[in-house]
Amino acid sequence: MKDAEMELLKLAALDADDLAVISTHLQDAVLRTGDLAYLPRERRFALVARRFDWECPDGAPPRRRLTGLHFERVLAVRCRNVSREEPDAPLELLAITFEPGEAPSGIATLVFAGGAAIRLELECIEAAMKDLGPVWQAESKPLHTSLDMPLDAA
Repeated sequence: MKDAEMELLKLAALDADDLAVISTHLQDAVLRTGDLAYLPRERRFALVARRFDWECPDGAPPRRRLTGLHFERVLAVRCRNVSREEPDAPLELLAITFEPGEAPSGIATLVFAGGAAIRLELECIEAAMKDLGPVWQAESKPLHTSLDMPLDAA
């Protein structure tokens, strides 16, 4: 995986479209609640995750990468179904959404599997994602149900 270590991804987000690109790269990232940090004095929210490498070449084994993400200009953070008392509790990031407020402010929401979410009240969008180096083979590729597929009746 030496070549994979050389392909470190580094992205910045200054608007909703940029944030959508970061969200795509972080889809199915796994982390623990202990990997989250809100620094109110610095107005920063940060996390470290193990993202699934969706850019992995066809035919290559699936892999994950250690990745950092931080938001600047964070005015407030609210959590739903995220236990701060359990730092090893697992979280699976599904998406990062953005609801605009009075320009340039808005709410970024980190949406996790199982109904957990973190809402970041932002002065403006100023975020960055960066691969931190380690790459390893993943046990499997995440599976997603197509919205076009009929749901089985329960």
